[in-house]
Amino acid sequence: MISDNNQLLRFTTAGSVDDGKSTLIGRLLYDSKAIFEDQLETVSSISKRKGQEHINLALFTDGLRDERAQGITIDVAYRYFTTPKRKFIIADTPGHIQYTRNMVTGASTANVALILIDARHGISEQTKRHAFIASLLQIPHIIVCINKMDLVDYSEKVYNDIRSHFEEFSSKLYVKDIRFIPISALDGDNVVNRSKNMLWYQEAPLLYTLEYMHISSDINKIDARFPVQTVLRPQSKEFLDYRGYAGRVASGIFRPKDKVTILPSGFTSTIKSIDTLDTSLEEAYAPMSVSITLEDDIDVSRGDMIVKANNIPTATQEFDAMICWLHTNTARPRTKYTILHTSNEQKAMIKEVIYKIDINTYQREVDNKELTMNDIARIKVRTTRPLMIDEYRDNRITGSFVLVDDGTYETVAAGMIM
Repeated sequence: MISDNNQLLRFTTAGSVDDGKSTLIGRLLYDSKAIFEDQLETVSSISKRKGQEHINLALFTDGLRDERAQGITIDVAYRYFTTPKRKFIIADTPGHIQYTRNMVTGASTANVALILIDARHGISEQTKRHAFIASLLQIPHIIVCINKMDLVDYSEKVYNDIRSHFEEFSSKLYVKDIRFIPISALDGDNVVNRSKNMLWYQEAPLLYTLEYMHISSDINKIDARFPVQTVLRPQSKEFLDYRGYAGRVASGIFRPKDKVTILPSGFTSTIKSIDTLDTSLEEAYAPMSVSITLEDDIDVSRGDMIVKANNIPTATQEFDAMICWLHTNTARPRTKYTILHTSNEQKAMIKEVIYKIDINTYQREVDNKELTMNDIARIKVRTTRPLMIDEYRDNRITGSFVLVDDGTYETVAAGMIM
């Protein structure tokens, strides 16, 4: 499959502590020449000062640890690099179990999840947790990097055993594509170039796989959804009668003369124009930011949604969702939170915890319904006013939300509508 040179690929990295994630990212950045000269000189100097023969690739990313030590909270670090074939964004998340919630953030927009496994230790609880989250967020591709193969004498048997174990438990998950690559991030085996130490592995190395992997758009092109962010009423004489509804197209395509419905009111109209700062457009599609004007004078405000008249989402005050609880404070059932869904902000509560997921067995726990940090659960949400929703599997934008604590204004949960 020939890749689109202009196509951006977003991938997230996940692994337990010391699985070599920092070294792998450093290797990708170093070998793709995405390191500035002054950074390279600094890291080279530090490596020599520590008596290391080669450049310590992990130092390219270990600045995060220094910042954490200074009390600076960094949830997800985004790193950028390019090759002649493709542009990349890496969502680099911490490996400690208490930062599992950060993977949810980093993986929410990813096309690919790289899951690292230490070849010496095999699959851990964190491996299963990360795989489950990747499945829950419906990341279409997982690449399992079995790292530190140099420390197990590049054993094909070790690789095959870990692969079989992963395939066994991941059969319970919904992932379209899982690939396995034995690597040594430290020495570069099968990262950019094929390994001379693992001739038994005949498939492509990691970077080639990322460059040529076919990535289909996760934007829903069928269901037209336009959450209104603000109403534009210019005060200049030239635009005195202009009333536009500004926002970002969440999905689908809008064109002038399309018949649309405004939710939750249910009023109908026809699109008069689709405007940007400089010009009017013949069509708008995700993720474009535009202003839409209507033929009729209808009361439309922030939080409303413009949709095609023949394709209407569910408008409801109660729905089921899978959530990851992100906060150190335990969830308080029937306590009101603020729900943020597209441009809609209102009060909501967790009406019921239906079940939690035991991350080791993927079994449902119906007896233990107390939500603590990193818990993944299916819940029932009740809102004060109708929300215009789609299932997350159909639309990542209108199918997702966050809950905010009204007292602290901190985000406490991220949810995917079922």
